[in-house]
Amino acid sequence: MKQGCIHIYCGEGKGKTTASLGLAIRAAGSGMKVIIVQFLKGRKTSELNSLEKLSNIRVIRNSKDFGFFHSLSQEEIHEITAMHTQNLKMAIEKVVSDECDLLILDELCAAYGNSLVDKNIVKDFILNKPKQLELVITGRNPDNLFIEHADYISEIKKVKHPYDKKISARKGIEY
Repeated sequence: MKQGCIHIYCGEGKGKTTASLGLAIRAAGSGMKVIIVQFLKGRKTSELNSLEKLSNIRVIRNSKDFGFFHSLSQEEIHEITAMHTQNLKMAIEKVVSDECDLLILDELCAAYGNSLVDKNIVKDFILNKPKQLELVITGRNPDNLFIEHADYISEIKKVKHPYDKKISARKGIEY
């Protein structure tokens, strides 16, 4: 049985999700079964069009876009937390039933840090990760729980970004 590692892609720079998707494509190309859980993302983005064509990659995400965290009502916070927790449970079931070799938890850092997912389930999963599972966590400001258990930590630093020049997100590049 191979040893799976925990990867963290974090930092203020652009490319954390992109890096994780690159790993997903590489893993799928080698025959691995990949599940990507996207937290805080409900809007249809361009990469989904490509990922849907790969039979051994499954994306689990919210069916509804809630917008930015700072603008959520208490009712929306409750709703998004329930969705995130359900999505995570669904992925864990696939892991336990050996239907997943690589699990990507995209933007888990923000969901966990803002209590938008059941923290007890996340903690239990990290502490009891199946030995062979390759796990990727993305987002800014990873919790110490993630850092302590990680095998790889790649911090992506923002040096320059088009947002600084008031250039909006562009389809096919940022989404």
